[in-house]
Amino acid sequence: MNAALFVILGCLILSIYLGIRAKKGKDMDLEQWAVGGRGFGTLFVFLLMAGEIYTTFTFLGGSALTYGKGGPAIYILAYITLAYVLGYWLLPAIWKYAKEHNLVSLSDLYVRKYRSPYLGVLVAIVGVISIVPYLVLQLKGLGIIVSEATYGSISPSLAIWIGAISVTIYVMISGIHGSAWTAVIKDIMILAIVVFLGIYIPFHYYGGLESMFESINSATPGFLTLPEEGQSVSWLISTVLLSVLGFYMWPHAFGAFTSAKSAKAIRKNLVISPLYTLILLFVFFVGFAAIGQVPGLKGPEADLALLRISIQTFDPWFVGLIGAAGLLTALVPGSMLLMGAATLLANNVYKTVVPRATDKQIMSLAKYLVPVLTLVSVYFTLHGGNTLLTLLLMAYSFVTQLAPALFFSFMKNNFVTKEGAAAGMIVGVGIVAYITITKATIGTLFPLFPQWVKDLNVSIIALVLNVITLIIVSRLTKNLVVQSQENEHGQIKTS
Repeated sequence: MNAALFVILGCLILSIYLGIRAKKGKDMDLEQWAVGGRGFGTLFVFLLMAGEIYTTFTFLGGSALTYGKGGPAIYILAYITLAYVLGYWLLPAIWKYAKEHNLVSLSDLYVRKYRSPYLGVLVAIVGVISIVPYLVLQLKGLGIIVSEATYGSISPSLAIWIGAISVTIYVMISGIHGSAWTAVIKDIMILAIVVFLGIYIPFHYYGGLESMFESINSATPGFLTLPEEGQSVSWLISTVLLSVLGFYMWPHAFGAFTSAKSAKAIRKNLVISPLYTLILLFVFFVGFAAIGQVPGLKGPEADLALLRISIQTFDPWFVGLIGAAGLLTALVPGSMLLMGAATLLANNVYKTVVPRATDKQIMSLAKYLVPVLTLVSVYFTLHGGNTLLTLLLMAYSFVTQLAPALFFSFMKNNFVTKEGAAAGMIVGVGIVAYITITKATIGTLFPLFPQWVKDLNVSIIALVLNVITLIIVSRLTKNLVVQSQENEHGQIKTS
């Protein structure tokens, strides 16, 4: 048994221990389990939000994107940074509203804003549909990391099962408290290891960053810039816009920021967070360095770039530390995703269908849904072949369809009706589903359009039609309500 395997297993055991121990002294009702009793300070909120944002995609997908695509990787830095700007104004308003009305899930917000439990059911379904590919992304990344970092001692399938069982155990027992304590280890390890890798590897192989980029540009001119077709400037802008709008629509993100004890704690977190985004630069540096050192990784194999160059460079014990850090980038967001999905299904679907259900029954159901959701995600992980980037963009395309109704709900005079909000979501999600199944692009749908239009992220079409449908249906249904009220008033007056 190699040293890397010992290090990874040791880190896994420590994570499970901390995750379970986090329950100590807590009365685990739904509010404690899902949003930590709204008592977390700036540090824990920072760690939780970083935990659900900086995932296995950050660890593997970021380096894979620079390795395989070059310049277009900048979209990751752009959308995360801009999302923090949006969040500075949006999240305190949501936190205040959620606290005033004791909301524990994203669906609760829509139910309260639009006075429609069935809209909450729709939001819950869309949320869970979006969460599954994101969970698959975490588990797929976990399998890659553990298998590669243990030099094949553990197969990807076995690693996925071990990670899935581990996260299920501490999520069921400790909820978000377990995620918070596991996030402490994760962020310390990620910060130290990724920064070290991003500095050491380019200097070790190339003598510095400048010479590394000169070497890449000399071998493949234009690789470090955006291409004129495909992932061009219009693709970048539309993809960044889509990702920014969907950034806080994730059900598990709601649990992370509403666990804060004050709006001030959220704002402090969002002021600091862009600095943490700089970690991505060091991940990018590793991906660029791998181009000349581990060439020939094609398609999904590009996700192996960071691990392959690390194995080639370091002793097994240090590779084990890298693997352990990568393992935690799957466990922390995976736990948040499971909680978010389970809370939606129990609190917003089951409770709507069975309104007499007690809080204790809802809490129990949420816990028991965790292993069910885990099994579904493991199934799709073991039977899917998508790259990490594809999974991330597909998940974002779904969840972003929730954004228009939420943004309009915070307007002073919100004209959107519950029917309009629902119709917009259904149209948007339906188009995304069609695009995903048929693998359509704007180019295939509209071949006569200019190139810059063809390069737009095709999910933007779904978002635009979502908004158009929302506006039209809201106007029609609002007029029908007004006419109905006028008719009733006239009948009362006549009688």
